[in-house]
Amino acid sequence: MRCWKTLVIIVPLVMAGCATTPRQATPKEAWRGVHLGLGDRSELPVLHRTIKEVLVPNGVNTLVLEVNYGYEFQSHPELRLNGAMTREDARALAELCREQGVRLIPQFQCFGHQGNRPDILLRTYPELMAPPKPNYDDPDHYQVSWNPLDPKTNEIVLALIDELIEAFDAEYFHVGLDEVMLFPDATTPYYNGETHAQVFAKAVNDLHDHIAGKRGLTMLMWGDRLIDLAEFPYNRYEASDNGTAPAIDLIPRDIIICDWHYTLRKDYPSVQYFQEKGFKVWPSSWKSSAATLALMTAAQDEATDRMIGHLCTTWCGIGPFYEAAGADKADGKDDTERAARAFKAAAGAW
Repeated sequence: MRCWKTLVIIVPLVMAGCATTPRQATPKEAWRGVHLGLGDRSELPVLHRTIKEVLVPNGVNTLVLEVNYGYEFQSHPELRLNGAMTREDARALAELCREQGVRLIPQFQCFGHQGNRPDILLRTYPELMAPPKPNYDDPDHYQVSWNPLDPKTNEIVLALIDELIEAFDAEYFHVGLDEVMLFPDATTPYYNGETHAQVFAKAVNDLHDHIAGKRGLTMLMWGDRLIDLAEFPYNRYEASDNGTAPAIDLIPRDIIICDWHYTLRKDYPSVQYFQEKGFKVWPSSWKSSAATLALMTAAQDEATDRMIGHLCTTWCGIGPFYEAAGADKADGKDDTERAARAFKAAAGAW
């Protein structure tokens, strides 16, 4: 969000018994973003309306659209989900965003978050699961992972990413990489004793080499696996307790880190940490208006030119978000309604 201007915004916020406000407005160059997930192409008409009637009127200039397997892939048609969007759909959406002054960033979730049970990639190619036989009864089991050590994984995944880059005529690409809990082990093909940090860094670097190196785009990723839970006041989802944090010193500094935190805290020190490490950082919030404003305030403290803006995540269907943002219920308890209110709070502060 740099360079900062000195326009004061008065947005009351009670946090941990004291009042605070975001002290400065973001400049026009700041990335004022929303993250949405596309279910299937039937949501495209409401997505177009959301962009024109909700996002742009509230100052949004960047949309992260999580597509994953919801695209009509030609390189691997076996990995298309039912109702997948077409190349023509993607081109039309990209054109709408250009007309509306919105930066469109496609996202494909990589490595982890491949389903509580295997999603389409690992159902189709079960030999790429890491570890091959996860213990689903383990209380620490979360979502299955693919094996970034197997060359076949990149062969498939990079081809899918290339199709999305071309379809959206993208300049930026988000690779996910959040909440990776399961890793290759001694039972996994191609594993040779690598630490979790080394495996995670390999996954990041392989994606970066292709997206930034070969294709010339800027890569974005979630930042939680690069934060050491032992050093930061977070939980095991927004920071790592499984040994991945040292990977931060093994990956390129031109990656934009989306540093997500969803609960109200006194401070969010990882925002400054990523900047000190040389990364551009995009703080990201969700369904708490108070936490959203607190994160925005923390991001402005000692911010550098690596602080690029604010991202509101939604984690709901596009249609429900569109309706909730329009209804603007002050007392809504539903997560979708709360996410819409938090988005409006952010919009009022940026």
